[in-house]
Amino acid sequence: MKSGLKKRDASLVFLILIVLLIGGTVTAGVLMVNYDSIEEAIALDKVINTLFIVEGQTGKPLCSFVLMYYPATKRAAIFDIPGETGLILRDINRVDRIDMVYQPQKISVYQDEVASLLGIEIKFSVVFDLNRLAKVIDLLEGVELFIPVSVEIFDNNPPVLFSSGVSMIDGDKAVSYITYELEDEDAYSAKLRRQRFFYAFIKRLEEQNEMLKRKAVAKLYQSFLKVSMKEKERVRLFDEYAKINMDRINIQTVTGVTREVSGQTLLLPAYNGSLIKDIVRQTLGALVRQTENSNRRVWTAEVLNGTSTNGLAGRTAELLKNFGYDIISVGNAPSEYENTVIINRTGSEEMVRNFGEVIRCGNFQEEVYEMSEEDEKNLNYRADFILIIGRDFNGRYVTGG
Repeated sequence: MKSGLKKRDASLVFLILIVLLIGGTVTAGVLMVNYDSIEEAIALDKVINTLFIVEGQTGKPLCSFVLMYYPATKRAAIFDIPGETGLILRDINRVDRIDMVYQPQKISVYQDEVASLLGIEIKFSVVFDLNRLAKVIDLLEGVELFIPVSVEIFDNNPPVLFSSGVSMIDGDKAVSYITYELEDEDAYSAKLRRQRFFYAFIKRLEEQNEMLKRKAVAKLYQSFLKVSMKEKERVRLFDEYAKINMDRINIQTVTGVTREVSGQTLLLPAYNGSLIKDIVRQTLGALVRQTENSNRRVWTAEVLNGTSTNGLAGRTAELLKNFGYDIISVGNAPSEYENTVIINRTGSEEMVRNFGEVIRCGNFQEEVYEMSEEDEKNLNYRADFILIIGRDFNGRYVTGG
């Protein structure tokens, strides 16, 4: 009798365990279905980073951009990732182009290398090949582009013809715009052209966001995308992107020196990659700050060389440009300076501290400046900051007290 009870008790316990296991599995499945990583990022007050890739005819990225968006301030920044960026690639364990590891069926390896380059986490990716990109743009009813100089290439099939000025172009024309090649066009100009396109494309997605969510359109739109997220997350993410103030967004890129490595030209990131990470950190800091001065997009600076090192002011000006500052003049200080100093005309302690962080300088002086009517009439604007370089500056950072 006792033996039978024990068997029944054991069977009951086993049955309960099975029920609990099935229940747990079902609950986990429901949670996974309902899990929304966009909502989680917003709840945790995180910056949302998305990698956008346009694949060229070779199956490698024609261009890649990382869109960084902070939901709390509705502010965003864009980083252009040149395919020729040279790194020690972990997947192949050698120095090569970053796009060498790109595989259309396995985006994660390339995505991880881009994340490592910028020093951030990238959770999402959106990929278009040229054919699907054209279809998306047609679905958007075109994209508006500013074309500074007219282009006429008649030996192409079909010919490439663009008039200067602002034009709304269709999908085929947009693909032609980002892929055409000119013999006398340098790499920088071609890169700038693709940056203009990406900015216009994101802006158009923002403008047409509600239309893209209509049931019939959404189904077609989704078929044109290759995304690393569920459709629900993609819709939620682009709802957030529709809130971006595009007038205050700028595009930055990886900078460095060009070198021949193993028979190919590579862009080696400046300061062994630490500069781009510093730029990203400061950019992210600007996204999350919400101050009375946050509406101002570009701050201006004058750089003066207070040392005997020739060309130091010019090189430092280029460094500051990478961080988004507009350099209005470069020159020599009236005398040599032992210590680097920043003269602040903004009236904002926060803004001058942000400026000083670029070169690790905390030596500030305040100068009150009010623009006169004559200055304004003659467009004689003075810089927000004057950086006077001292002997304690090593070309990247202030090292002294």
